[in-house]
Amino acid sequence: MPRDISTETPIRIAVLPVAGLGTRFLPATKAQPKEMLPIVDKPLVQYAVEEVAASGIPMVIFVTGRGKEAIENHFDVSFELEHQLAGRGKEDLRGLVRSIAGLLKVSYVRQQQARGLGDAILTARELVGREPFAVVLSDDVVDADTPCLRQMLAVFARYGRSVVAIQRVDRRRVSNYGIIRGVPVPDRHRNGRVFRIQDMVEKPRPAQAPSNLAIIGRYILTPAIFDELAATATGTGGEVQLTDAMRRLLDREPIYGLEFEGQRYDAGDKLGFLKATVELALKRPDLGAEFRKYLKSLDL
Repeated sequence: MPRDISTETPIRIAVLPVAGLGTRFLPATKAQPKEMLPIVDKPLVQYAVEEVAASGIPMVIFVTGRGKEAIENHFDVSFELEHQLAGRGKEDLRGLVRSIAGLLKVSYVRQQQARGLGDAILTARELVGREPFAVVLSDDVVDADTPCLRQMLAVFARYGRSVVAIQRVDRRRVSNYGIIRGVPVPDRHRNGRVFRIQDMVEKPRPAQAPSNLAIIGRYILTPAIFDELAATATGTGGEVQLTDAMRRLLDREPIYGLEFEGQRYDAGDKLGFLKATVELALKRPDLGAEFRKYLKSLDL
């Protein structure tokens, strides 16, 4: 049943797991984090942090690993760079650089071994405490008039339970995702886009998939997920799967799925990364016209 709470966001923390090795982008990620690969002139992780800030969440916890210092540096104040830019009269760039450090409050915790998404989230348990929180995966870039996470916060405010972002995918590609089985929830504000989840399956074969509704990298989770993650055995590759823990959570409390509005790019995939680069560049007022002209000139 919906609950009666204020419209002010009840979520104060977003967890961003960034400890992965980024092997799909080698050799580019040999010496730099995958999350720092730029789409046009902005790294992937900044798109994620900007979505968190635009959704009204004031704090990010990065779950990092070895070799991720560039992420910490990116969201820190760079006095030397700012001083040089000021000395050259480039106040616009100086303001841009300073604004990155002021997006929101930032904390860091290290995942000592790469044991999967579930373990990364569990690593943030002590910092999160006993309150609901968001999880944002920077591989998924979502271009939307209303940030995807803000859309999910509205659903959480209504139902007070975990919410995952879902998207319809081609049946032939369901084995790349966690897939839900769910029933639509009557909700006149969202036109049948909210589902009460009954089950979820990690990367099923097309013939065994319960639907083509795929979970993408946005979650709002109640703190009960930590107990389930702690009790979840490691699976293939020694990883703790978030989907397994969420299936266990379904036995204790409801979980909802929101078919969000917006364009999602799988920037953790090379082709998806290229698509995001082209399409977001075309939307840039400083680049779009000339870039479109260039693309039309190509003999394709």
